[in-house]
Amino acid sequence: MRYWLMKSEPDEFSIDDLADAPNQTTPWTGVRNYQARNFMRDQMRIGDRVFFYHSSCPQPGIAGIAEVASAPYPDETQFDPQSDYYDPKATREAPRWFHVDVKLVRKTNLVPLAELRKHPELAGMRILQPGNRLSITPVDPAEWRFITERLIQS
Repeated sequence: MRYWLMKSEPDEFSIDDLADAPNQTTPWTGVRNYQARNFMRDQMRIGDRVFFYHSSCPQPGIAGIAEVASAPYPDETQFDPQSDYYDPKATREAPRWFHVDVKLVRKTNLVPLAELRKHPELAGMRILQPGNRLSITPVDPAEWRFITERLIQS
């Protein structure tokens, strides 16, 4: 099993939106960064765990835990000219953008970015690195354990 952190702007799609989604599951659409796409396409597997992270908001941080609920498949938004995520170079024969479905495991107390920064055990997390703007990043198993055992209250 692998571990991930996936960012979403809560005014676009929040942990509450995931909780309200049918079967508490949604496709993680709109990723338009090749490295993040490659993580989903090449490395994510059904059952991998995910920190659902609220970004670009007054209080960014981990808002819940989800899991990867599907194998990767083409992101339909790349084919829709009305979508903000339309890509005119993508074709159904050669899609450029892929995604996975994510399913809510549970909402958690918010673990703010500032709290993550306080712990030397988490200093290597990509979310804490200067200049990191990736919407999807791997999380080391030791980082996952530290956060779930020490920072997220049951």
